[in-house]
Amino acid sequence: MLGGNSSSEVRVWVVGATAHGIQRFARESGVIGELYVENQYRNPEGNPVIWDEVVMDAVRAEPNIRLFLNTDVREVDAADIEGERVVTGVRGWTMGSEIWTEFTSPYFIDASGDGLIGHLAGAEYRLGREARSEFDESWAPDEADEKFLGSTILFYTKDLGRPVKFVPPNSAKDITQTPIPDSRILRSGDSGAHYWWIEYGGELDIVHDNEEIRDELRSVIFGIWDYIKNSGKFDAETLDLEWVGSLPGKREYRRFVGDHVLTQNDILEQTEFDDAVAFGGWSIDLHPVEGMYATEPGAHQRYSNGIYGIPFRSYYSRNVANLLLAGRDISASHVAFGSSRVMATCAAGGEAAGTGASFALDLGVRPRAIAEHHASELRQLLLRQDASVFGVRNEDPDDLALRATVTASSEATSIDPAVFAPGGEDQLLPLTRDVGLLVPVDPHLDAVELLMRVPADAELTVSLWTTGQRQNAVPIDQRLTTRVAVIGSPEPQWVRVPLDWHPEHPESVVVVVEAQEGAELVYRATQVPGVLTLVHDPQADGDANVEVDESEALIAWPAFPMRGRTVRARLEPATEAFAAAKAVGGYQRYYGGPQLWASEPIAADNPQQLRLEWDEPVELQCLRVVFDDDQDVELNTLHHHRTPDEVFPELVRDYVLEVRRDGEWMEVARVVENRRRQRVHEFDPITTDAARIRVLATNGAGQARVVSLRAY
Repeated sequence: MLGGNSSSEVRVWVVGATAHGIQRFARESGVIGELYVENQYRNPEGNPVIWDEVVMDAVRAEPNIRLFLNTDVREVDAADIEGERVVTGVRGWTMGSEIWTEFTSPYFIDASGDGLIGHLAGAEYRLGREARSEFDESWAPDEADEKFLGSTILFYTKDLGRPVKFVPPNSAKDITQTPIPDSRILRSGDSGAHYWWIEYGGELDIVHDNEEIRDELRSVIFGIWDYIKNSGKFDAETLDLEWVGSLPGKREYRRFVGDHVLTQNDILEQTEFDDAVAFGGWSIDLHPVEGMYATEPGAHQRYSNGIYGIPFRSYYSRNVANLLLAGRDISASHVAFGSSRVMATCAAGGEAAGTGASFALDLGVRPRAIAEHHASELRQLLLRQDASVFGVRNEDPDDLALRATVTASSEATSIDPAVFAPGGEDQLLPLTRDVGLLVPVDPHLDAVELLMRVPADAELTVSLWTTGQRQNAVPIDQRLTTRVAVIGSPEPQWVRVPLDWHPEHPESVVVVVEAQEGAELVYRATQVPGVLTLVHDPQADGDANVEVDESEALIAWPAFPMRGRTVRARLEPATEAFAAAKAVGGYQRYYGGPQLWASEPIAADNPQQLRLEWDEPVELQCLRVVFDDDQDVELNTLHHHRTPDEVFPELVRDYVLEVRRDGEWMEVARVVENRRRQRVHEFDPITTDAARIRVLATNGAGQARVVSLRAY
C-alpha cells in the first residue's frame, strides 16, 4: 500500500505500508488507540475481516491520502546529491491491473516490513542478532549471527454442531515425530492467534526462503489439526478447519540503522529521550530460533516497569537523508526489536514518522535536523494530534486555552469508588495476599483511609512505594512502613493509615496492605481514573507457552485480576488530581496521575461544564476536545483481550460547545452519541471572551471527564 499526504501534489510517499503503519488518517480517528476504540464498537468479536474495514474506512475518510492497494514496489532510484544519499523515486507494479506507477517525492517512508525500499536505496541495515558485547545486552547471544524470529501462519476453526471428519492432505506432518505434543499446549477450541507459536524459519533466510517456510508451516498446521481431530485425545468431533493462511506472517528481517539504535537497556531502564515521539509497552518477547520445533518455551518475555519512549532518531536512516522508517524495520537491536515489533507500537511509530516527514517538509529540513533542533516542536505537534506520546506537557504556543482562566462547575476530590459509582454494591476482597492500591498524590499525602472488614483485633502492616518513573503503575521503591492497630468488628470500618509523603511534584504511589488472616478490603465494581487495585499474585496475561520472570514488578503485581474493581479508600487531604486545570496544559495520558478533569456526579438535570475565560477577547475558530477512554484497557481484540463495553462508559456521550459573545452564549457544536476519544470542531472565526463545553451525558460513567480542551 502506498499513500501520500497531499491532495494537490506528491509530498511524502509512504512505501509498502500496511494500514497498521500509517496513523495520520482521519482528523478524528487518526491514532491507533482511536482505531481500536472504533473497532471495539464495530467488531467486539475481533473478526480480522471487519478490522480491515475499520482501518480502511479511516483511510477513505482522509482526503489527503492517495491509496494504491496491491502495488508492489520493485525498483528504487537513489543517488548521491550534494554530498548526501537520497531516494529520488520508486516504481510499483499493480499486478491485478497490470500498471506500473512511478512515485517521486522529497521524502519517503519505508514501512515495508522487510525493508526492501531502504535496501535498494543503499540504507545501512542489520540482519540477525548482535553480539552481547555490542550494546551490553544480557539477552543477546555471545556471538553475532544471522538468526531471526521466525514466521507464522494462523488458522481458524469452527464448530458446525454436527460430526465433521478430517482427511489430512499428503503434505501434513506427523507431529508425533516432533517435540510439539510435549512442548506446546494444544487445545481443540483454540485457533487464530492462540497458535502464534507455530513458527519457523529462524535459522533460514526469512525472505529468500519464504516459500520453504510457508510449506513447512502449513504442513505442521495440517498435522496439528490431524492430531486434534483423529488422535482421540480431544473433544473435536464437530469442529471443522475453516481457514488456513497462505502467506507467512514475518516477524523479523532487515532493521535499518538510524542515529539511535534502540536497545534492551533503553527498554528495561526506560531511558528518557528528549526526542521520544512514540512509546512501546510490550515485553521484550524473544522466541527460540528453532521455533515450533524447540523443546524450550515458545517465547521468553522480559518486562520493563512500564511503557518506554522511542526516539525520533530511530525513525529515519542515518545514511539516506530523506528516508524515514516505520513498522518493524526501525533502528533497533534484535533484542529491543523483540518489543518494538508489535503492531500497536509499529502504528504509533508510523504516526510519528509520517508527522515528522510532513514537519520536515514544512520546515525545508532533513529528518536529522528535526531530531537535533526541532524535537520539542515535533512532540508538541504529535501531542496536539493526541498521538502516542507520554510525559509531554502541552506547551503549544498556538493553543489559546493556555492563556485562559480555567474553571469547572465541579471537581471530584475523592478516589472512593462509591463517589464515582454511588449506586454500586460493596464487595469483599480477602487479604490472603498483599494488595496494592495505586493512588494519585496531588499535592501531598498525610493519610489514607481504607474501608475494611476486620472481625478480630489485628495489627495491619501498610507500606508506601514509589513507582520508579511517573508513567509506571507498580511498586518499585519502598519508602514508608507503618503498623496500625485495628479493633475487631463484624461490620466494615474505616481504618486510617498515617502516611507522611510530600513529593516535589504530583505523582502516583502504591499503598501496599500486607496479607492479614481474616481481614478483608471493601471494593466496588468500578474503575476510578488513575487508581488501580494490584494483587501480589504473580501471573502473566499470556499462556502456558510463554516463560516469564515472576519477580518482575509487572508480573508480580498484575492489575488484570481486579480490572474494573477498586478498593474503597479516601485520601487526606482531598486530592486535586481531578481539578479543572488538568484539562488545559496537561499531559493527555497517565503520567504520575490520571491527568484529566473529572466532575462530581452528573445527571440529566445536573449537566457539568468546563469553561475557558480570557481577559481580552480572542478570535476563535477551532475547539479540540479529548475525552477519557480508560487508557488502562488493552484493546487487542484480534487476540484474546475483551472488554464487556462496546462503547467505553467513561467517554462523554452528549455535549455542547459554546462561545460567549457580547455576554451571550452561542452554540458552535452539538454532539450526541459520541464514542470517540478525540473530537475536533472547526467553525467560522468568532471573537469571544469565553468558551465552554457542557457535558450532558456520558456513556455510563457517573461523572464528566475531559482529558484536554484546546482552543485555536
